[in-house]
Amino acid sequence: MRTAIILALVMLMAGRAFAGDMVSVKGGKFFMGSPESENWRSDDELRHEVTVSDFMIAAHEVTQSEYRALTGDNPSSFQGDNLPVENVTWLEAVKFCNAKSIAEGLTPAYVVDGAKVTWDLSSDGYRLPTEAEWEYACRAGTNTPFNLEHSIGADEANFYGHYPYEIEENYFSQHKLTTKPGIYRATTVEPGQFTPNKLGLYDMHGNVGEWCWDIYAPYDVNAAMNPTGPESGTRRVNRGGGWNDFAKNMRSAYRAAAPQERRLFNVGFRVARGAIGTGVAVSQAMQESSGGGKRVLIAYFTWSGNTQGIAYEIQKQTGAEIFEIVPEKAYSESYNTVLREAQRDQRRQARPKLKNHVRNFADYDVIMLGYPNWWASIPMPIASFLEEYDFSGKIIMPFCSHGGGRFGQSLTAIAKLAPNAVIAEGLSVHYSGGGRLKDDVLEWISNSK
Repeated sequence: MRTAIILALVMLMAGRAFAGDMVSVKGGKFFMGSPESENWRSDDELRHEVTVSDFMIAAHEVTQSEYRALTGDNPSSFQGDNLPVENVTWLEAVKFCNAKSIAEGLTPAYVVDGAKVTWDLSSDGYRLPTEAEWEYACRAGTNTPFNLEHSIGADEANFYGHYPYEIEENYFSQHKLTTKPGIYRATTVEPGQFTPNKLGLYDMHGNVGEWCWDIYAPYDVNAAMNPTGPESGTRRVNRGGGWNDFAKNMRSAYRAAAPQERRLFNVGFRVARGAIGTGVAVSQAMQESSGGGKRVLIAYFTWSGNTQGIAYEIQKQTGAEIFEIVPEKAYSESYNTVLREAQRDQRRQARPKLKNHVRNFADYDVIMLGYPNWWASIPMPIASFLEEYDFSGKIIMPFCSHGGGRFGQSLTAIAKLAPNAVIAEGLSVHYSGGGRLKDDVLEWISNSK
């Protein structure tokens, strides 16, 4: 009898998560970012003290039924009424917030004028959480890499469960791992499948990444009270990681970034409410180049030959010039060894010297950039390539070969390393692409014109 009652309460809580519940969060001070001792931290996670005011945030990510009810649309790649909506741009998320405010008789928080969005900080309508609010709510009083206060597992969140926290350096000797590899669902799941954090918020780690208000930039450590991010930039922040992310990229402090008009198959959002100012408005405009050139370069790094095969198929269909990115010191030909070398370079954020260089790089307008997905990100020779040249105003068309995680967080890595480039729709290919490669490349190129 007692078990049945407990089960009924659990189901009730899970069911309430679908009803648009808002959780009241008491504001306060916390340390945003990560300490230097946190494994797999990024340089843009500088730890600093921040104060946030009281606010409300949804217990769950916006579902497809909720999104369709207000917009008449459902762009999600994984279809299901109670699944979180994904493949929505940042601008579409902002417009949804306004529509939800109007539907409930509240004053919209935003004024949208093309790429420029103005937020009325005194409005109590629905909005996206700031990056600071999101991390404060995610942490729920914790200061550890995850809000569970221990390494997160596949029975506690929806992610690429084969790759728990710190698997990279323990891949061949997993007895040191505090959390062992688990299931990889390869899809989103309905909210309420996992235990919420201490504030009652579901899926703050995994399932889909979540758009935040802020433009991506290094932290302003002086903006200690309700920071809202810089006034201009080229990327928007999303947080929490998605169904295809490794655990290292779901840490409470990890910052992902993408253009605000970009649709991502693993990014959705949750709504927030609460005024953080009186009679104050913040206007933010994105600084995106229109690109528009026509001279194309296919630049790729390959190890096993899968990415090279994709690059050659692209060249065959486009006739574009091709360039192989080759490090001076080659990676090992042994698969097991190259796994260690790849994670070592990523962990150090190494910049391997390159053996060859592009002549007259400035003459190219579009760079079709290819690479294998290594440990859910770019191989470090790609980072060396991106930092060697000026990508301002150029269009980057990424393509990658992968074993199941699609792009991982490689698009975020590219977005951060080439902030003044336009990042076009990418092509992810499972290993070599098989018999579908020709058609997949053709469809990608056709949709990019």
